[in-house]
Amino acid sequence: MSKRAVLEVIALDVADAVAAQAGGADRLELVTEMAADGLTPATATVAGIRAAVDIDLRVMLRLSDGFAAGAAEDVAALVRAAGELREAGADQFVLGFLDADGAVDLAAVERVVAALDGCAWTFHRAIDHAADRDALRKQLADLPGLDAYLTAGAAAGVDEGLPTLVAEAGRRGEPGYDQTVLVGGGLRLEHVRPLRNAGIDAFHIGGAARSAGWAGPVSEEAVREWRRVVDGE
Repeated sequence: MSKRAVLEVIALDVADAVAAQAGGADRLELVTEMAADGLTPATATVAGIRAAVDIDLRVMLRLSDGFAAGAAEDVAALVRAAGELREAGADQFVLGFLDADGAVDLAAVERVVAALDGCAWTFHRAIDHAADRDALRKQLADLPGLDAYLTAGAAAGVDEGLPTLVAEAGRRGEPGYDQTVLVGGGLRLEHVRPLRNAGIDAFHIGGAARSAGWAGPVSEEAVREWRRVVDGE
């Protein structure tokens, strides 16, 4: 466990961001509307957070609940949002779209990624709802900027997906498996050690960083506890 693990925390506003950084987060995922599992935040929010903290930020590109990109005009709106967010200081992103059959919506993903112009990005938990995870990874393997998959290993969460996460971590170096496995979705502290023992070194928390759950703000103390555990202390 010599390599420092990445700890990414969901932030909704400046106060969340400041508390997460103080607790030891390496990176933030910026979203709004957690009732819809996280949508694209306002550019003003992103700019405010960028001014308040100096750790990496990944900004969600998702305009509605679910994993469909929508019609052509919806994809165009995502492209515009990406441009506006980049002007606000965003240089890392989170996205992922599936079609009605559970395959990756490659046309939509490629169009949005083109607007990022090489920025780093995470393919989010849409992978956990895909009909074929392996096929999805191989289709996306060569897209510029893709460096992580946010995944629980299963739609139901890490409890069910742990064997898949361990297996995929073991395939690093194979086509489609060079990206970081960023574990999130029902992640609990007791999952960390077996995941780290499998070589996984990136973790994502949302409600677990909040002492009062989503009803309250990010807790610096909660993040600090996660930092301690992911560091193997």
